[in-house]
Amino acid sequence: MVSYTFKIENDMKRLLTWLFTVLTTVSITYSNTLPLVPYPQQVKVTEGNLSIPDNITLQGEAPASPTIDYIRKELHSLGLNANIVASSSRPFLKLQLNKRIKGSEAYHLNICKEGIRIQASTAQGLFYGFQTLKQLIDQSNKTLPCVAIKDEPAFSWRAFMLDEARHFKGKETVKKLLDEMAALKLNVFHWHLTDDQGWRIEIKKYPLLTEIGSKRDSTQTGGNSRSTTYRIEPHSGYYTQEEIADVIRYAQQRHITIVPEIEMPGHASAAIAAYQWLGTGTTPGYVQAKFGVFENVYNVVDPRVRGFFQDVLSEVIDLFPGKVIHIGGDEVRYNQWLASPQVLSFMKEHKMSDPAEVQIWFTNNISEFIASKGRRMMGWNEITGDKVHNDVPATEGKLDTQLAKNAIVHFWKGDPDLIRKAVERGHLVVNSFHSYTYLDYTYQNLPLEKSYSFRPIAESIPKKYHKQIIGLGAQMWSEWIPTEADMYKQIFPRLAAYAECGWTQQENKSWERFKKIADTRWVNENTK
Repeated sequence: MVSYTFKIENDMKRLLTWLFTVLTTVSITYSNTLPLVPYPQQVKVTEGNLSIPDNITLQGEAPASPTIDYIRKELHSLGLNANIVASSSRPFLKLQLNKRIKGSEAYHLNICKEGIRIQASTAQGLFYGFQTLKQLIDQSNKTLPCVAIKDEPAFSWRAFMLDEARHFKGKETVKKLLDEMAALKLNVFHWHLTDDQGWRIEIKKYPLLTEIGSKRDSTQTGGNSRSTTYRIEPHSGYYTQEEIADVIRYAQQRHITIVPEIEMPGHASAAIAAYQWLGTGTTPGYVQAKFGVFENVYNVVDPRVRGFFQDVLSEVIDLFPGKVIHIGGDEVRYNQWLASPQVLSFMKEHKMSDPAEVQIWFTNNISEFIASKGRRMMGWNEITGDKVHNDVPATEGKLDTQLAKNAIVHFWKGDPDLIRKAVERGHLVVNSFHSYTYLDYTYQNLPLEKSYSFRPIAESIPKKYHKQIIGLGAQMWSEWIPTEADMYKQIFPRLAAYAECGWTQQENKSWERFKKIADTRWVNENTK
């Protein structure tokens, strides 16, 4: 009798274990079918559904009122009329601030038969919870699954960069991109506004920057910088400060920080065309119609030129409320500095053996000025002085002049071990390794699956440095995208892949799930 009872108990334990495994597997499979990008960290689908009425009652708390107003308008765009009700009511959709939820971007979303509740400690968290809800509504045919979601981002810096120096698109296009970013929970818009082919931001103290620097007479075509074909028609355009302020307000409503990029000390042709005294060389400057890298470089040892940058950055900082200012710093060719008696004399006086030290000295000077304004400088990883380009001399990191510790390093090129060197030196790093994140690359060179596989933190980085790699950026360089249609073909669906790389923890990612959603939501012949 005892042995028989023991056998029944063992069989029952095995049965319950098997049943739990089956139910867990079914729950996970069902959860993974939810059409969400980026995918949440915790998803629990429960029994039942919720029907969405045409008229929704909406309740929120005063500190989040701008976000609540945004949500009301978005619901209206989905064909749903949202009426804001008092706190004593029992609303269909409740937005609740809950300080016990850790993280400014974290949220909880609960859908049950009685209604919907989104909780977060900040308005930003409520905003992201609504973006998840909106995706479910978009796919729902007005019937939502009952679900409990707890979510927060893997990385704090989830950026999309648009280069408008090469091809100007205008603020309505930028606003559409900001809408797309918001839906994907991307939170940084990196705005590349100056380069050799155009200066796109009004600086009131230096009006020629846009009067001359924003215009070129033709544009190289053919898909690479070796091409000899040109489109013989003028290209121009720039943003007034009032237009930029309008775009900033639009981004703030979507909890997106705009990081402006003002290139220095290279990629300087457009500015030197406007003010010749900014340059180091003796040849007259002009706005480049050709793409690629040029020798034009600012004469940074001239106090007047450094004063120019302080003037420019003062206006930029007054415009942009974000804490980070990007100064470029990439692809500087040192030929003009090495041919300049003034620069060579400066190097001798300051005991510099390498022109890379001049760039680091200048970058630190700019970093100090930006810090004096309460902001932080960021630049492409050439600002470290490490060897990145084979055709640019550097001393393999043995420079006496070192980059200031508070500079944020934006890694894009070179040996990935340079990321480790940067974090060991104390820098924060944003990883935008070009072979994984450059949206101007063809789908043959950068297929969607490779984009999705990107890991901002390489396995070679010791765990103690992981927090210093704050996220990733996806870059839309615009040399070969003259039209908005050309641009969108390059961006989507790859931008959605990067959004999931930045938001979703690695163990919660699924290429098969993402590919199925991408094939449904973004039809792009280039990805096939």
